[in-house]
Amino acid sequence: MALTENTAQQAGTADPPTAGRGPGRWAKLLPAPGPQRVLAAATLVNTFGSGLFVTSSALYFTRVIGLPAAQVALGLTAGGIVGLVAGMAAGRGADRWGAKRTQIGVMVLGAFFMTCYLFVHTFWPFVVVACLTAAVHSANPTSRDPLVRQFGGERPAAYRAYLQAMTNLAIALGAVVAGVAIQADSREAYVSLLVGRTLAFVGCALVLTRLPGRARSETRQPEKLGWVALRNRPFLVATVINGVMEVHYAVPTFALPLWIVDHTDAPRWTVSVVLLLNTAMVAGLQVMAGRSVTSTEAAGKRMLWAGCALCAGLALMAAAGGPTAWVSALILVAATAVYTVGELWHAAASMEYSFGLASAEAQGQYSGVFRLGAGTGDALAPTVMGVMVLSWGRPGWLVLAVLFLLVGAASRPAVAFASRRSSG
Repeated sequence: MALTENTAQQAGTADPPTAGRGPGRWAKLLPAPGPQRVLAAATLVNTFGSGLFVTSSALYFTRVIGLPAAQVALGLTAGGIVGLVAGMAAGRGADRWGAKRTQIGVMVLGAFFMTCYLFVHTFWPFVVVACLTAAVHSANPTSRDPLVRQFGGERPAAYRAYLQAMTNLAIALGAVVAGVAIQADSREAYVSLLVGRTLAFVGCALVLTRLPGRARSETRQPEKLGWVALRNRPFLVATVINGVMEVHYAVPTFALPLWIVDHTDAPRWTVSVVLLLNTAMVAGLQVMAGRSVTSTEAAGKRMLWAGCALCAGLALMAAAGGPTAWVSALILVAATAVYTVGELWHAAASMEYSFGLASAEAQGQYSGVFRLGAGTGDALAPTVMGVMVLSWGRPGWLVLAVLFLLVGAASRPAVAFASRRSSG
């Protein structure tokens, strides 16, 4: 039975997103008034700003600051390495000092560090600021996850999926707005996007202040727990499996566009078509994909399904390298649709693993460790895709397809085996 609105607010939770109240069609798309809606609004503001900057950042660094592309890549790589550590530290801080306080602090630092880009004109200051902003980027989810757990309501899996869908939609909207500024291609346009990202950090922090406070329990004492996540074998196994699967996220953003342009006869506009299809499917179907993933056993099943769909999608992408232009384009559209289904199932499974195998008293720490595995996969993905897909061609696609199938199939039994060893 769903909680009433007053009871939910007193308990610090709210009904799932599907239970929104109020007249009109749009009210049903929102969480009920209370902490869930506040956290969703904060997520929307922050990720819209992320869409603004991610879409235009490379152009800002090269056209406004004036750095060569190789130096930009080096600075961002350094930032990615720093970010891996920062995410774990922020998660531990959220457990010790409170997730709301930590998350607001991360947003404030994000606004300050983003402003620093306005004063960067040479390489080494760029590296420093890139490391600082990357640390904020990694600290954001690990300090936010305890809030998601705290206010997840009676259907936390559905709420997490809702936030993921909102994230993808907001980033896409930010990218659209950034596209207008990019078309102008002026210093003022790029600076306005950076200022917009800064304001999004500030806006998110202000929205988060509306969340109810929650004092730490005297029995929690997370500082005495140590690094419990590193002693949780099932969780570490799931972290490694998810880290390997994470490599596939470079397919639509890195490997597939280059494959389409350099290795197929499909029209170049096919790149935009498949990216829009991927974005639309993720934004529209994420809630549905995650609705029934409410246990680690269900997560194991979805990881298997994800492996099968990713395998089929990548095999189709490999097949697009030979046919004529229109046939190749149709194959690529079908391949993207199948791949995206696998992406949805993987996202649902990974969210359940990161919460379902974690201790409530140390959710931030667990999130930091889990995202360390994911971040490692993300960091390696461009190199893996570059070697296996862009250098090996079709055989590389097929090797990756089989890899994802095997990892997906191994997920459920591997986590179950680790659970038995831990309890034995």
